[in-house]
This record gives sequence, C-alpha cells and structure tokens, in this order.
Amino acid sequence: MIIERNMEHTDLPLVVIPACFPSMAPYLERGLDVIATKARVRMHTDMTLDLDEIMARLENANVAMTTGIHFNNAMLDALAPTLRCLTFGGTGVANFVDVNHAHDLDIMVCNAVHYGDNAVAEHTIALLFEITHKAGRLDVRTRAQGWPGSDITEIGGMTMGIVGFGGIGHRVAELAHGLGMKLIVWARHPDTETLDRLGVERADSIDDVFAKADVVSPHLALNDATRGIITARHLDMLHPGAIFLNTARAELVEQGALERRLNNGDIFAGLDVFDPEPLPDDAPLRDCPNTVLTPHVAWRSDKALAGIVDQNIRSVVAFLDGESYNIV
Repeated sequence: MIIERNMEHTDLPLVVIPACFPSMAPYLERGLDVIATKARVRMHTDMTLDLDEIMARLENANVAMTTGIHFNNAMLDALAPTLRCLTFGGTGVANFVDVNHAHDLDIMVCNAVHYGDNAVAEHTIALLFEITHKAGRLDVRTRAQGWPGSDITEIGGMTMGIVGFGGIGHRVAELAHGLGMKLIVWARHPDTETLDRLGVERADSIDDVFAKADVVSPHLALNDATRGIITARHLDMLHPGAIFLNTARAELVEQGALERRLNNGDIFAGLDVFDPEPLPDDAPLRDCPNTVLTPHVAWRSDKALAGIVDQNIRSVVAFLDGESYNIV
C-alpha cells in the first residue's frame, strides 16, 4: 500500500519512505502530517529489500527515510541528482551506507541514537537466560516429548564482562548487577560514576575481560577502529563453559573466528547480529553447537520503534528547515 500527502504541490520537496517494517508503519503514518506541512510525502508500507524496487520508489526523492536497506555507492550515485538527505532508522548507519561517499555527493545522512538502549540490553539478558535456563527450548521439548529432563545454570554469581560502555553497555551492566552478577568492563571512555556505583572491576584491556569473565558481551559501535577488534586470540581465552553474547554488530569479531571457536563445542553463544544479514541458509553458524540465534530483533520493541520514528521525523523536519538533527 502507498500512503501519500500533499502530492499535488509539486513545488515542494519530495520525501519518500521506500519500505518499512510492518510494526513501524503505524508510527510512521502518524508522523506524516508533520512532514506534510513542509513537503510532499510518499510512504510504501511494505518491507522489500529488492534494490531495483527500492530505486524505482526513490525516483526524484529529495529525502529518503530508510530502515534496513543497504545502499551501495552506485545507488547513491544514481540518487545523487535529487537526493539531499537520507535518514536511517538505527544507530549503525555505517553498515548500510558509505557515509563518506554520501557526503562527497552532498547527501546529508542522519541516524537515530539511544532509542533502543533498554530493548537491546534486555534482549542481551534474554539470550543469556535462554542459554542458561533453556526456557524456550524446554517448552518445545516438553510439548513434543512430554517430560524431558534438563539441568539449568544459575546466573547469580557469574562474572559479566562488557566491552564498551555506552548507553547499551551501561544498561546491560545495570541489569546484570540486578541479577547478582559480578562485572568487569573495558571501555575507552568509562562512566566512572556508574562503574563505582555498580562495583565494577575496570579492565586494563580487552584481554582482561575475555580471560576473567564467564559471560562476555561487546557493546561497541562499528567503525574502522572497532571492526575485528575481537580476535580469535580473545575467543581462545574464554574458559570452557563460558558464554559469548553479541547484540551489537557481527563485524566486531574477526571474520570466521567465532565459528571456529564454537566448533570446539566447549563454549556457548547467543547472537542477534550476523555478517551478512539476513543469515544465509548455508551459513556455518546455523550448524555450530551450543548457540541461540535470533534474527536481529533486539532493537524492535514498541518503545524503540516509536523512538526511531520520532528521531527520523525530527531529522527530516530539521533538514527541510535548513537545520540539522542527528547528522552522522
């Protein structure tokens, strides 16, 4: 379905939403009237990742509001004659757009920040619970088999190691602390007040985290400095029975290193992010032992979706007013 506003006013800029997640559509639709005071608006309510279709829908767009769409440089080049602003429904825009190339084409890129700190943190802990308490898997087995026996593992008393201490890492630490876990954190710019309040051990290096923690969870933005920052050597430091969680970005881990470590069969992993996405049917991770996999949904809570849309609409309105908001 296509929803339009103000299309008869051809003198106004054109804002296009070429695709959206169904759960995001109601929030976007409610915001269209705000944009329509300054521009024409066309919203496609389905979610397609077909790039030819995306390009057709963005023809003559001055502003593109996007989520989950990977723009290669050829696409940006083709859109550049009219496109002046691209908003991305998330924080990791560098995974989806070559920001420097967009800037070279005079395309403003805006993202959303801190909208999903709590949602992603909760999902991180949910993966931990599924690994240790197996509630989802035991539900399936109980329905199919009647009364399967299984031991579980308590989280209280474990050491949670966190790599990176921004909004999400901060919230994970609070939740883990509330569960009775000990904490060790490595961060370039630590929030000392929070670290002191939670009784966190401050790691001198990432090595310390992997060597000491029972559970390791990275919470870093993906950029040139963090890509591959977690290496095979780090993963080899995990003791048997340790748990690796990743709800941040798969590319933080050296390519292939996690699969190799998991194939030893002596650690566990809870993963919500992959490279590439969607996860291919023949991806080695699908066959790795001791894993819980979810399809990059940690950010998709009702509150987070509303926050994304609100920030993206603010970015569009600011751009149309000759100002800026959440520029990358």
